[in-house]
Amino acid sequence: MHSVAILVLDGVVPFDMAAPMQVFDFTRLPDGRRPYRVRLCAERPEVAADGGFALRVDRGLEALADADTVIVPGRAPNSPSPSPAVLAALRKAAAAGTRIASVCVGAFVLAEAGLLDGLRATTHWVAAEEFAHAYPRVEVEPDVLYVDNGRILTSAGAAAALDMCLHMIRRDFGSAVAANSARMSVMPLEREGGQAQFIVHEHPPVPRGSDLEPVLEWIEDNVAHEVTLAEMAARAGMSERTFSRRFREQTGTTPLQWLLRARVRRAQYLLENSDHTVERIAQQAGFGSPTAFRERFRKVVGTTPYAYRRSFRGGRAAAVPADGRAAVSDGQRQAALAVPLG
Repeated sequence: MHSVAILVLDGVVPFDMAAPMQVFDFTRLPDGRRPYRVRLCAERPEVAADGGFALRVDRGLEALADADTVIVPGRAPNSPSPSPAVLAALRKAAAAGTRIASVCVGAFVLAEAGLLDGLRATTHWVAAEEFAHAYPRVEVEPDVLYVDNGRILTSAGAAAALDMCLHMIRRDFGSAVAANSARMSVMPLEREGGQAQFIVHEHPPVPRGSDLEPVLEWIEDNVAHEVTLAEMAARAGMSERTFSRRFREQTGTTPLQWLLRARVRRAQYLLENSDHTVERIAQQAGFGSPTAFRERFRKVVGTTPYAYRRSFRGGRAAAVPADGRAAVSDGQRQAALAVPLG
């Protein structure tokens, strides 16, 4: 089982602690097994929680060394600074390759440990300015739901932590398992609207270790070209029927729907980071015509390409090569995950 350790410190916000605990605990594999073991851990056996009550915690900081994922919830204002022992335990876990994520102002603890230096991160928008001032080596993204840097993740408020947890479940076990977890929590697998279009991630939502990962990366790198089901199946070394079945099992959608989402992600990136015309972006994202692009984009994102650019580019334009491939080069997949999985 994948071990999740939730580190509770004095002043912990109960909702920030409970949200990831419940989402991971609700998760089930298709055969009904629990894929996650969720445990609370703390520096001391008793933790003073925000709200005037105490928590009794059985596991100490040594639990971080045994965890596959560590979650650091937010804490109330004026909570005591994390101790050197807590910071050292987090650094040790990060050095061992443990995935570490924060909820809301839990990002302050990760930053204090030096885990966010040189990385993009988010926190609750109310605290974003203070966060940026306190930790100038962190690239603060105040308008996103969560940021995935690979092994280090940060989320905004506790509600955004639910989105981040579903994102991690999708990475671990695929979209079908994540979709079931979302249903159990009575929430959408992909939150729609402006904020979700700002979600920042480095890689497409592919479960780690999937035998389809190479072909999915190939699709991302070739969205500007015509890509057929036969080509995708051939790249995977399978028949079209087997490939389609395996693809749905591992991603929760069809190959062609995944391709369309990849094209929309490419278009979103170019709208945000270039001055290219909509007609040119339609070509770079692999749509047959500007009309087809506008129709698909509006159907998926809920707004027009022009309106999306006005809302989300913020007046910035990046240097994007003529073919638009910067959007999917290694380490640069920064497009938004505003695309529903259905």
